[in-house]
Amino acid sequence: MRTVARRIAFQRIAAAALARSDEIVGRWLTDGRREGSEWVARNPTRSDHRPGSFKVNLRTGRWGDFSTGDKGGDLVALAAFLFSLDMGDAARSVADMCGVDAYE
Repeated sequence: MRTVARRIAFQRIAAAALARSDEIVGRWLTDGRREGSEWVARNPTRSDHRPGSFKVNLRTGRWGDFSTGDKGGDLVALAAFLFSLDMGDAARSVADMCGVDAYE
């Protein structure tokens, strides 16, 4: 019997997370604050002394650390970065958080 691999629905998961970006990013980056359409925080993966160089766009999901050059295009990639997960594990975790099916 052949096993069929299930594909992770990355786009659907990222869209569901984006719809709840304020809540999710606020939970992950608790020391941050909203400034317009961005969440400005310290990068918790390094010794970052003050907010400003690490930002998440709450409308698009794009994020970056302008001191290190680390960046990503959505909140799934942010979860992978913050929690040292591979993209599949990050997607499944975010899907659970958002209450959506992780697979197509």
